[in-house]
Amino acid sequence: MASESEPEAGSDSEQSAIHERHAETAAEVVPEQLGLYIGGEWVESASGATLETRDPTTGEVLATVSAGNAADIDRAVSAAQAAFEEWGSVSPAKRQRLLETIADRIESELDAFARLDVLDNGKPITEARGDVYLAAEHFRYFAGIARDSAGETVPTDGSRRVTTVKEPYGVVGQIIPWNFPLLMAAWKLAPALAAGNTVVLKPAEQTPLSALKLMAEIDDALPAGVVNVVPGYGPDAGEPLTSHSGVRKLAFTGSTAVGKQVMKNAAETVTDVTLELGGKSPIIVYPDADLETAVQSTVLAIFYNTGECCTAGSRLFVHEEIESEFMDRLVAAAEDLTVGDPLLDSTRLGPKVSEEQRDRTLSYIEKAREDGASILTGGSAPDADALSDGCFVEPTLIGDIDHDHEAVQEEIFGPVLEVFSWEGYEEMIELANDVEYGLASGVITSDIEQANRTARDLEAGTVWVNQYNDFPTGMPFGGYKQSGIGRERGRETLEQYTQTKSIDISL
Repeated sequence: MASESEPEAGSDSEQSAIHERHAETAAEVVPEQLGLYIGGEWVESASGATLETRDPTTGEVLATVSAGNAADIDRAVSAAQAAFEEWGSVSPAKRQRLLETIADRIESELDAFARLDVLDNGKPITEARGDVYLAAEHFRYFAGIARDSAGETVPTDGSRRVTTVKEPYGVVGQIIPWNFPLLMAAWKLAPALAAGNTVVLKPAEQTPLSALKLMAEIDDALPAGVVNVVPGYGPDAGEPLTSHSGVRKLAFTGSTAVGKQVMKNAAETVTDVTLELGGKSPIIVYPDADLETAVQSTVLAIFYNTGECCTAGSRLFVHEEIESEFMDRLVAAAEDLTVGDPLLDSTRLGPKVSEEQRDRTLSYIEKAREDGASILTGGSAPDADALSDGCFVEPTLIGDIDHDHEAVQEEIFGPVLEVFSWEGYEEMIELANDVEYGLASGVITSDIEQANRTARDLEAGTVWVNQYNDFPTGMPFGGYKQSGIGRERGRETLEQYTQTKSIDISL
């Protein structure tokens, strides 16, 4: 397994170099403001509680951040309600200009945001730069359509005039995960603000720093109270946000189990919800597939962001005619990936976000091994001493495993791929759909008719053909089954942050 190799692979000096590099980067990019951002001001939590965010590469504490609770959520909701009195009636043109300003500010700090997410999350720097670019593009997209949320005139018998208008909900509560800290904040904030809502955002307790840096960068451009950020633990801050009577719309990205609880809480106040939840996505490789394309797409599907993607293509169905050659190539590609310091451009896999997530991933692998599965490559933490302080897991391929095994049915959220051979289409497509999730999928084939048939038969919100994890700006994203409700990223997302009012006038 390749690993980051400066100055001497596996040596104490390499480990020291990693620690020094991360410490120097932290001194440059960790934001000064580490409190709650409420009503346009930086404040401490009501209880004085704090949380530590750690660098998963070195295990060192990056920062100590104020940790909010129900009292802080209440303060933030009140600030958002007060701000909505003006912001809710601000013209779409003004909202458009604000979103463009936010995009400009993000772009101007692209390198700093990218390095900050590397430190806080562990993602490779090359991927982090892409995240920041996409975050800016996301704000630009919703700036571009902010003026397009229009109603309609409904035909009548002529004795009256019926029109509809789109109006914002008011205060929106948003909870984002740790796997794409800045990008997920952008996915949530941009459409909510474009539609005229105000926001209370709770970042993941593991990765709050880029959301705090974002608020510091746009503080002078943002009307007070329009966006409020309350870091904190789920039970302390997330739970009160999802059950607050002043919140009229909830948007959550995270696990299906927590998403179900969000729905239950929202039901108490009949609050609308958008949920982007888990996935256990299939990749289907046909015998006519270009093998290079198939291998590259599979590697991107499962090992991008160290497998910490809800869209991760974590179940591979390869046709038996090409299985042997394809698997030889895939194993070689996985073993050729560079695992190491995510601050280096050469690194393809960084650490998982925390010790808890590392141990959880390894436990799934061990359970599969105990139950007779074959570990085709990987299967443990890297043995390089230089990486021993971090939360690393080798890229892992598992074969000879039953499809009903928990490692196949449950979202591992790590660099772990289960492999299945297939011959008959009907049996294969049944297995591909035989999970509770339906977020994404991949099809690798040279036959466009075959691709379209498979895409129609797959129970998934996104089907990638001869590629994977591609997100053109404006492409709607969301899941079938227990992978969620609603769509992110597209024009319809703007509609989901508005409510329709009908006006019936007698003539």
